[in-house]
Order: sequence, then C-alpha cells, then structure tokens
Amino acid sequence: MESALPAAGFLYWVGAGTVAYLALRISYSLFTALRVWGVGNEAGVGPGLGEWAVVTGSTDGIGKSYAEELAKHGMKVVLISRSKDKLDQVSSEIKKFKVETRTIAVDFASEDIYDKIKTGLAGLEIGILVNNVGMSYEYPEYFLDVPDLDNVIKKMININILSVCKMTQLVLPGMVERSKGAILNISSGSGMLPVPLLTIYSATKTFVDFFSQCLHEEYRSKGVFVQSVLPYFVATKLAKIRKPTLDKPSPETFVKSAIKTVGLQSRTNGYLIHALMGSIISNLPSWIYLKIVMNMNKSTRAHYLKKTKKN
Repeated sequence: MESALPAAGFLYWVGAGTVAYLALRISYSLFTALRVWGVGNEAGVGPGLGEWAVVTGSTDGIGKSYAEELAKHGMKVVLISRSKDKLDQVSSEIKKFKVETRTIAVDFASEDIYDKIKTGLAGLEIGILVNNVGMSYEYPEYFLDVPDLDNVIKKMININILSVCKMTQLVLPGMVERSKGAILNISSGSGMLPVPLLTIYSATKTFVDFFSQCLHEEYRSKGVFVQSVLPYFVATKLAKIRKPTLDKPSPETFVKSAIKTVGLQSRTNGYLIHALMGSIISNLPSWIYLKIVMNMNKSTRAHYLKKTKKN
C-alpha cells in the first residue's frame, strides 16, 4: 500500500507537469499569433532599412504586390522582370506612391544576366530584397512525362534556385556592411512537404526554404533578417486561379498580411488561414498526406489533359 503512494504522487506530478507544459505551449502560441497576425511589425519595413527595395518577378502577382506595398512604405523600388513593356507599366503605376523607380529587363531563365543586374544596382543603398521570381508546372505530371523535360529542368533550376543565390550574392554584402537589411525569399507551401506530380517545383521550393533558414542563422547577428515565405494558393496567373477566396487570397491581401511578419517570423506562411492550413497539414501522418496530395494532383492532371484534348 505504502509503495503505491509514492507511485501515485509521481504520476500526479507527471500529469500536472504535462498539463502545465501544454498550457504554456498554448499560451505562447496564442501570444505569438496575436503578436504576428494581430499587431504585426509593419513599422519595421521602410527606408530605415535602406532607401531601395529590389523585387524580382515584379510585373505580376505576389511580386507586383510586394513592389506596391514597399512603395507605400516609402521605399524606392527596383523592378526586375523579363518584359520591358510590363516593367514600364508597373513602374508608372507605382509612381502614384511618390517614389522613384528603376527597371531592369532580364530573363531569369538565362545564366548570363547577373552582370547586367549588378550594373543596374551599383551604388544603391538596398534595404530589402524580395526574391520572388518563380516558375511552376503547366499542370501536374509524372516526372518523365513532363513536356520538354530537359528545358523545364534547366529553366526551373535557373529561375527558382539560381536567381535566389545570385541575387543574394549581389545584395547581401551591402546589407552586412551597413548591419541592416531584409531578404524575403518567396518559397511555397509546396516546399514545406513533398508534392508528387509537381516534383521539380516542390524540390526547388524546398531549396529556397532551407537556403533562407540557413542564411538567417548565418547573418542575423550581422543585422540582416532573412525570411522564408511559404504561401499556399494565392489568386495569381502562376497558380491559374482567377477569383480570390478566403483560403486563396488576392496577391494584394496576401502581401498586406505577409509584410507584417517581417522581423517577427523568419519562416512564415504569410497569411493566417495559410498558417492554420500549414499547421494541420504538417501534423498529418506522411502516408495520409501523400495519398491526399497524389490523388488531388492526379485529378487536376486528368482534368487538364481532358480539357486540352477537347481543344
């Protein structure tokens, strides 16, 4: 009887400790959520980090919205994209925020563009770099059946991976020298966990996520904040979604939310609903998750192939 009492006491304290730990975890999570999604850190984004923001892939979708949002915060903006006409159009739209803009027209599918970009950025005090330019699949497909596979491999690695490394290499030294700056790397929810039938895209976005996390640890003590942004679906041309919904926000809504996380979360889904989705998906057993994703992508693939056959 006596030996049972210490055991019961031990179990009581284990139980109480577990409850206290969980209560602390939940309280901390709620506090963090309120701090990020309720209050945010918008005031930290602006010319205080440096006069200029540089945005790649800035003529559409998330990139264009980052350029506009940073201009609203009083930053001069360098727009880098492929189409000179589209760059000029976005540049003239941004001028309504009474900030200076510059444009550099290059195709990130090429490897010999970085000297031109370096020349275009020479002498600028760059406070924020948004590595946004990206390329996805035309539709979900088995690796060996991806149309023009050789070209897709090369282009996707150049656009989704090489651009992030090379742009960081160009801009980071100035930030380190001034001990301030932020690099925002747009990864994807597809980079958090493997996405079969979007294999190359998913893998390149995982690279962006890991690269960002490593870089943040290397340079945070030198005053540079590096963020991995992992959105799920946003209503953009890249995602082939026309109409925004609560879980598929417009790029403007997404960026307005994501910009508040700069300085607070070095790894973020950027948008409250996407953060909840990420939390649920990350806690699913991997076999269930992979089965769901595989079935969804097989269905999207079948729908696309049926539609193109009709045309």
